[in-house]
Amino acid sequence: MKGTKDLTTGADLLIETLVDAGVDTLFGYPGGAVLPIYDALYRKKTPFKHILSRHEQGSIHAAEGYARVTGKPGVVLATSGPGATNLITGITDAMMDSLPLVVFTGQVANSVIGTDAFQEADVMGITTPITKYNYQVKNLSELPRVVKEAFHIASTGRPGPVVVDIPKNISAEVSLEKFENDFYLPGYQPTKIPNPLQIVKLAEALSRSKKPLLLAGAGVLFAKGSEELKDFAEKYQLPVVNTLLGLGSFPGSNSLSLGMAGMHGTYAANMAIYECDLLINIGARFDDRLTGNLEHFAPHAKVAHIDIDPAEIGKNISTNIPVVADAKEALLALLKSSIEIPDHQMWSEKLQSNKTNYPLWYDRSNEVVSPQWLLEQVYRVSEGEAIVTTDVGQHQMWAAQYYTFDKPHRWVTSGGLGTMGFGFPAAIGAQLGAPQDLVVSVVGDGGFQMTFQELAVIKERNLPVKVIIVNNQALGMVRQWQESFYEERYSESIFPTNPDFVKLAESYGIRGLKVEDEADVVGILEDVFAYNGPVVVDCRVVQLSSVYPMIAPGKGIHEMIGVTK
Repeated sequence: MKGTKDLTTGADLLIETLVDAGVDTLFGYPGGAVLPIYDALYRKKTPFKHILSRHEQGSIHAAEGYARVTGKPGVVLATSGPGATNLITGITDAMMDSLPLVVFTGQVANSVIGTDAFQEADVMGITTPITKYNYQVKNLSELPRVVKEAFHIASTGRPGPVVVDIPKNISAEVSLEKFENDFYLPGYQPTKIPNPLQIVKLAEALSRSKKPLLLAGAGVLFAKGSEELKDFAEKYQLPVVNTLLGLGSFPGSNSLSLGMAGMHGTYAANMAIYECDLLINIGARFDDRLTGNLEHFAPHAKVAHIDIDPAEIGKNISTNIPVVADAKEALLALLKSSIEIPDHQMWSEKLQSNKTNYPLWYDRSNEVVSPQWLLEQVYRVSEGEAIVTTDVGQHQMWAAQYYTFDKPHRWVTSGGLGTMGFGFPAAIGAQLGAPQDLVVSVVGDGGFQMTFQELAVIKERNLPVKVIIVNNQALGMVRQWQESFYEERYSESIFPTNPDFVKLAESYGIRGLKVEDEADVVGILEDVFAYNGPVVVDCRVVQLSSVYPMIAPGKGIHEMIGVTK
């Protein structure tokens, strides 16, 4: 009989398959059901890094940040029961925002599944509605194939999370056999290349349009089609608006850019959607935060929708020209088309006039730091080169409004699910994915307190993440809604106490700073961004500041409040 060193366990097979898949970073937290896998990690001396989070939610949000910046699947490992259920928020977040993740969960042994065994949870049942696909491994022989399939499904077509549930007996099982990992998925064949006839229809519509508009979403980023989008817009001088998650797909400083559209979008962007006669949606899903009241969304426009996921086309907005395709391939096809566009100079002039006459605005405080001004300085001092991650709320919207993104894959935020606690661990994944880049995590004092335990990770790894806490001692967006729609009844939205964030950072061995005076902001930011290590900056800002413009619930995209002072 061969010695123990020559035996291969299911866990060994898993590690080998991850190496073959090109994994360089694994985010995880150990527990009983995954002990064989962690033992294999120890024995195998793997070439990839294992990042030990301090909570499974930290692991999965870090994996999301890694996936957003690199375009590669973020890989997560958690134990059974509570380990798996602690991942649910992040899996749902990734599903809503189309992020490629491969999530491995431990499971109790096959022999006791269904008996309410210790730390058992029905991972398949729980994750079926929130994953692109999920697996439970029944036999060791299928493990290599399942893992390879999982990476393929997560990263092709419309990206998304895939869960692989591995019972403990499978990861502990010993075998000397070699198992095949080839797979064939006849029912899963995403359409990348657009139908030529649909491209012709779109080109013809463009040739008749006098008020054309491009709407660019995250699908452009996933397809790596930013250059093609820029070429297409500039070739035909087409104005561009972005969704929240599409920021960076088209240079924000380009004269054709009208900024972000939607609930807190610019006046120019929202009015362009309302008044256009042709709306070409490239890789966005027409979510409610973009559209407002559907009755008033692009009411005068013929709508073309380019999306790799056919389920999104026509789901929320009636579509005249559906194009099922990869965004980059569709743009390449359009660039090859011969299109004669009517003169739309008057349209362009009107849009530019809207940009000039109705810019973003805010009241600048004389007492404490204005949050909008703070984000402008973050942009200026970083020279627009930072990767910016955020939590969800007012600070997220201010970052989207006042930090201009000229490059793709520099904006990391939670869109569809709106997950507080996302921003800081996502910055860890972003920094690991782009180690040479400046990563700035803009967070609220509420969201930061949900996942700040991950400070231990940036200390251990000396990750130079810069945390900017936009501290208004409140749940800012909740407070704003209570002010606007609930007659200023601030029910449980103001924090009577917050921790001393400087001491909190220092307790982890991390540099901490507090800013209360506007005069100190620029100097501190310059110092912090030049510092080769992690820093937490507690920025005290105006508590009652609000995000404007805003589309109130039930209102149309043209019915913004707070457009002017």
